[in-house]
Amino acid sequence: MTESKRVAVVTGAGRGIGLAIVRALVDDGYTVVAASRTVTDAVKDLTPDAIVADLSSPDEPARVVRHALDQHGGIDLLVNNVAGTSNPPGGFLELDDEAWLHTFNVTFLSNVRATRAALPSLLDRRGAVVNISSVNAKVPQPRLVAQSAVKAAVTNLGKALAEEFGGRGLRVNTISPGPVWTDLWTAPGGPGDQLARRAGAELEEFKDRLPGMVGLSTGEFADPDEIAALVVFLASGKVANMSGADLVIDGGMTKTV
Repeated sequence: MTESKRVAVVTGAGRGIGLAIVRALVDDGYTVVAASRTVTDAVKDLTPDAIVADLSSPDEPARVVRHALDQHGGIDLLVNNVAGTSNPPGGFLELDDEAWLHTFNVTFLSNVRATRAALPSLLDRRGAVVNISSVNAKVPQPRLVAQSAVKAAVTNLGKALAEEFGGRGLRVNTISPGPVWTDLWTAPGGPGDQLARRAGAELEEFKDRLPGMVGLSTGEFADPDEIAALVVFLASGKVANMSGADLVIDGGMTKTV
């Protein structure tokens, strides 16, 4: 391993924001270990270290970290991006304990477990952690009640880790996206499709109206590459005293919050 080699671990890397983060880090010169429950051809084309992992399982985040340590000798950056939720149409009263635990395990405990496993190497290398949260941590919606509550915990965890380990050279920051134009919005039955159907339109002809409907001042959804660019910036250490921050990229959606 050369001294200049920088190693990143990215969770939830198979598509959408996670895939964009892997691509941006590879372009920036990182060796990337990319973990996802489904390893897509797109992520395999970017890195030979694409690992199938069910990150809701207690041992899986540490297994992914061990792969990075065994294969590459250390970790400079951990990006906790993986998330999962259960959102029955009926809202809160339809969410049983199993649904809550699923959301908590995938979105929060995977973060805790990966960070705990990577922390010794991150401290040794004076590295960085970037957690991907959501504006729904601050602006919860009834149909996203579980994910909103758990993302609030993710944001709080980042601030707590920044406080505890900042004096030892670790930088921990959070990115909180608003609506991002991924297959979450474009898939059949997704929120974009549902809003279009309520308006009696097809999504393709309706999508230009969506940003205004969800309150985006810019009139545009964020692109996954924008989130990825922010990850690369935070990882760079160009603003070395930034730690414990929660950076919102939401097109002005939370301007009144």
